[in-house]
Amino acid sequence: MVRETKYYDLLDVTPDASEPDLKKAYRKKALKLHPDKGGDPELFKEVTHAYEVLSDPQKRSIYDTRGEAGLSEQGGMGGMDPQDLFSQLFGGAGGFFGGGGGGRSQGPRKTKDLVHRVHVTLEELYKGKTTKLALTRNILCSKCKGKGGKDGAVRTCPGCNGRGVKVIMRQMGPMIQQIQTACDDCSGTGEFINPRDRCQSCKGKKVIADKKMLEVHIDKGMKGGQTVIFRGESDQSPTAEPGDVVIVIEEKPHERFRRQENDLIIEVEIDLLTALAGGRFAIRHLDERALIVQVHPGEITKHGDVKVIHGQGMPSQRHHEPGDMYVKINVKFPESIDIASVPLLERALPPREPLEKYGKDVVLDEVTLDDADTRSKTGFRSAQAAAGDDAMDEDSEEPRVQCANQ
Repeated sequence: MVRETKYYDLLDVTPDASEPDLKKAYRKKALKLHPDKGGDPELFKEVTHAYEVLSDPQKRSIYDTRGEAGLSEQGGMGGMDPQDLFSQLFGGAGGFFGGGGGGRSQGPRKTKDLVHRVHVTLEELYKGKTTKLALTRNILCSKCKGKGGKDGAVRTCPGCNGRGVKVIMRQMGPMIQQIQTACDDCSGTGEFINPRDRCQSCKGKKVIADKKMLEVHIDKGMKGGQTVIFRGESDQSPTAEPGDVVIVIEEKPHERFRRQENDLIIEVEIDLLTALAGGRFAIRHLDERALIVQVHPGEITKHGDVKVIHGQGMPSQRHHEPGDMYVKINVKFPESIDIASVPLLERALPPREPLEKYGKDVVLDEVTLDDADTRSKTGFRSAQAAAGDDAMDEDSEEPRVQCANQ
């Protein structure tokens, strides 16, 4: 029986795991947690320290019998830098992540990227736009040059041995409870600076807040989800290179147009006369133009027709070559018509379809059409179903069944 299982739990192995099992488990966890892949740096440190202890037979024996307290008494709580151990085991981040062996080809560790979202209209994506973004980030303190204090003032925190965390052991009856907390002596940094030696500008934090204005150029034809990247403009750190500022483009919904890649889709309504006899209608574009669309006489436009205007879609981002604009036509019928105009319509339009012929056994009964009362849900739903509409949009009711008389 081992005294504690925390280090085994960090690696997701059992206390009887072999050395190859430990190495395999650490490799899996390190891939997920490595800072170069966006993992949690602190948890990466803990997992690496756990592997360092358990992969050393002497340290593992002390840990199994006496726990972390025993390692501390033996001076085994420090250990090498997690990045150095990682590089020794797997040939650096580059070799481990598939970029070739021999050192950390990924380069120095970077601070986290700062991600901002910019909401833009379809008009702005059509024409392009330059907008300004106020950025607040940390930069190295100019007074102490990122040291936090006088030369030689920074030393390893004695309270946590540079780990940044403390493990407190509490015994509750037969059980021993481990509580891990950030070291209050160094605020989790692993370093300690005597208060009288701290930099007065940054208070020993090595960095200060700074505001910077970035000009974000949104190119014509960009799409929602695309990014604009400012290399090295993220937080600065004395132990890592600055990450990037990533601007994510968010496209606002448009009231008239719908975008599909580089094509635009719009619905327009035209009157019946234009649909039958020709005419013109206008489409307000995304720039300072209105497209005047000509419907030629004799060119019948049906309700629901989809037409295309070539070269009036969104510009492509690379060469700004425009896509197409697809226009769905909705024909608006007049509310009423002058009876005196009916003979003119009869001359202009195709003749009416003749009535279906019925046998002598069918009684012909003339009726009229009245406006339907849509408040009657049952009847209105039946009419919708007959017209092919989705009757399921209405509130569902249980069917009523009437038994036939026998």
